[in-house]
Amino acid sequence: VAPLWGLTEALLEAVPSVRVLRDPTRGGVAAAVCDIAERSGVGINLAERSLPINPAVRGACDLLGLDPLNVANEGKAIMIVAETDEARALEALRAHPLGREACIIGRVVAEHTGMVLLETLIGGERIVEIPAGEDLPRIC
Repeated sequence: VAPLWGLTEALLEAVPSVRVLRDPTRGGVAAAVCDIAERSGVGINLAERSLPINPAVRGACDLLGLDPLNVANEGKAIMIVAETDEARALEALRAHPLGREACIIGRVVAEHTGMVLLETLIGGERIVEIPAGEDLPRIC
């Protein structure tokens, strides 16, 4: 859990034209990016190898049969900026203590509007869907 205003402020100062800011707490990354794709009428391609999933979290999810994309991400943010603003956005985020691990996890595309596709670690592709319910009960 972390307060994200300082990180968000740093991003907005560097890139005032941020297109989307989203909190992936409820429903995790899957719910957030699916909602963005659907409401914006765009496609989103994610790369599994780019997702910064802590090895302990990945292990726990494997053990419990959970998809890490559906697990709540408290104190995290999904931010979409124009491709021309990527470097400036990453620089601003990584300069902030809460953004040191900021990275690009995917791209907005014109194809497959309203859908999110994930390139898997083994090179396949799967559709990411909004979770049907909560895998884990909320603790806050």
